[in-house]
Amino acid sequence: MVFVLLRPAVGADYTPDEQLQSYVWEYPMKSFNYYGYRAGVETLFRAYERTGDKKIEPGEKGVVGIKIYTSSGPGLRTPKNLVRAVVTALEERGFKKENLFLLDANSERLRDSGYLPRRDNLPSEFEGIPVYALDTGDYYNQDWFYDSNLPSRERVAMASSNSRFDYQSDPEERKSYLAYPLVSQVDFWINLPMTSDDKALGISGALANATLWNISNNMRFFASPANAPVAAAEIAAIPELRETWIFTIQTLERYQYMGGPRFDSLYTEQEPKLWLSANPVAIDYLMWRRIYNGRVRERFPVPERDPQLFEYAQAVGLGNYQLDQLKLVRLEKAD
Repeated sequence: MVFVLLRPAVGADYTPDEQLQSYVWEYPMKSFNYYGYRAGVETLFRAYERTGDKKIEPGEKGVVGIKIYTSSGPGLRTPKNLVRAVVTALEERGFKKENLFLLDANSERLRDSGYLPRRDNLPSEFEGIPVYALDTGDYYNQDWFYDSNLPSRERVAMASSNSRFDYQSDPEERKSYLAYPLVSQVDFWINLPMTSDDKALGISGALANATLWNISNNMRFFASPANAPVAAAEIAAIPELRETWIFTIQTLERYQYMGGPRFDSLYTEQEPKLWLSANPVAIDYLMWRRIYNGRVRERFPVPERDPQLFEYAQAVGLGNYQLDQLKLVRLEKAD
């Protein structure tokens, strides 16, 4: 059985409502340089503000987190120009650059992807924006974790070699600590995933970037297709994390339909599109159809059914993924 440890909710004004969750806004990218992303992000921000009748502006804390993705390495990492465009849009809405931060799982991957300097004696920042690497251990809180009796991969290996293990001797094995700054220190946070196929989840995208790529002790889930979809859905539904998660911006500058999450350029595609939605389930489903079609086109085996991740995520209230119940709105330019 899987348990979720919760603490008193943190107040937030950006919790997605049902109306906003039904929308996926699409901007047609003319280029994937900074200026292309700048126009796209601004247009998408305005569509969100207009439809939700709410401004993206500083709140009580005046801080915004940006969850990027670098775990597949430089070939499939959140584009720097997208990050720069999001930062510019936030600055123009009154946020200070020093009160923004980027966050991801692994220091070495962040360095390889150009988000952290190669030299350890330089500040942990990207163009003046603080960068938090979860594997430093500095961004967890002992009271905030996802509790599961699924052991780590190391414990599985030990068990296979006839070593004995029980959770009373090592209770930390049950815990996956949450990225605490996204819960406690922000007005809201923005999800900037990259998408690939994944053996455990079916798809590593918006939900995975916000959950399994956003916790400690996560490899135990990626090694367990039976448990990974449940864990991702339950972590994403933790109220305190969900309340501060404003939306996801998904670029189609590059996505991978085979061999992921390890990057393989032979199985990547690109489309001139940029999406924004408060519904990560819808974004992942739209990307899943592209993964599926890429496999069909190249005559690779395809699953007999959609990943269970979608059913679990919808069941816990993260959003609908049925296309006939979504509003895909194609935008043109900033007005």
